Amino acid sequence: MKARAERSKRPPRSFGYEIARLFFYGLYRLLGWRVLGEAPPDKKMVIIAAPHETNWDLTQMLGIAFYYRIPVRWMGKKSLGEGPFGWLMRWWGLLPVDRSGSTNLVDQVVEAYNAVEEMALVIAPEGTRADVKAWKTGFYNIALEAEIPVALGFIDYENKFGGLDGTLIPCGDYAADMEKVAAFYAARVSRFNHPLTGEAMNGSE
Repeated sequence: MKARAERSKRPPRSFGYEIARLFFYGLYRLLGWRVLGEAPPDKKMVIIAAPHETNWDLTQMLGIAFYYRIPVRWMGKKSLGEGPFGWLMRWWGLLPVDRSGSTNLVDQVVEAYNAVEEMALVIAPEGTRADVKAWKTGFYNIALEAEIPVALGFIDYENKFGGLDGTLIPCGDYAADMEKVAAFYAARVSRFNHPLTGEAMNGSE
């Protein structure tokens, strides 16, 4: 991994985005954090953010994404995108999905990818801040079906750095791919000193 993140090679975006970037990345640096690693150049990707053990994780990943000038999106129920503040949620990256069970969630997200030229969806594969024995496989299935890479995002609270460094191109063999992912995250330590290991990555829906 590069000792220091390369300055984003992506061009400046809209005025509003650059103002938000100044705020979130400025807050990230103000808290004493650094960005390490080099983000992939792909316009479409699934970003997995790990470990996910505190409410601060979202703040850290926003700072990282804004540094790289990657406009990230996140999944939320459809009702968040409705009402008087729906526009604000969508502006902040909401990808509204129907969680009623009547429509396959993976299919919904793949359709969203197919409808645009650029999208980076952030997913916490643990699915919860509590300790888990297995990651949920949604992120993998989305990337596999949409034929896009998985960008490996990490947050290290002990050393106060985070970033993106490397991608996984899903081959369809979940166990084999997770061995590669486990090797990457083995050196990442969370706030609660809970390193991710291969044992914790057996597939779970």
